[in-house]
Amino acid sequence: MPHIIPIRDLKDTAAIAQLCNSSKEPIFITKNGYGEMVIMSMKFYEERILMQDVYEKLTEAEDDIHAKKTTDAHSALHELRARHGL
Repeated sequence: MPHIIPIRDLKDTAAIAQLCNSSKEPIFITKNGYGEMVIMSMKFYEERILMQDVYEKLTEAEDDIHAKKTTDAHSALHELRARHGL
């Protein structure tokens, strides 16, 4: 279940930092009952960015297969690694 807190609770920065570090999902901040912003721990953010990068590369490999630029998944991954210096 997502954490949703009012913006006035941001005054207690120590508690917010603890909540961010103990949560494995973003924390939604509301203002006057409406969504205002989202916060998360640096660790969670870095994991999300890494996974986003992986998904983008997988999508690129799938696109190559569908466009017949390569004949199989193994070749697609090899070409993808070469393009990205992996």
